[in-house]
Amino acid sequence: MNKQYLNLLGLAFRARKCTLGEELILKNIQNKQAKIVLIASDISESTKKKIINKCTTYEVDYRSVDNREVLGQAIGKSNRVAIAIIDEGFAKKFRTLLS
Repeated sequence: MNKQYLNLLGLAFRARKCTLGEELILKNIQNKQAKIVLIASDISESTKKKIINKCTTYEVDYRSVDNREVLGQAIGKSNRVAIAIIDEGFAKKFRTLLS
């Protein structure tokens, strides 16, 4: 997997173009504010199902990426299981890096 997306994730976080926390992410998906959702590979099955079902229903792109520790390190926070990107420019770049 291309690790450049981790640098981009840190940049998006500093630019305040990310949403953290399961409830906020689900709300952003429903409001069509989330452009792409990055899901950790070691997320619990129930949380994964909830986020993926919501993304599918509201036609929001999602990608499975590294584990929660790596995601957290990229943004300077403790373990993160999912991160929603709310900027179309960043989302487009994530799609190319993670395809």
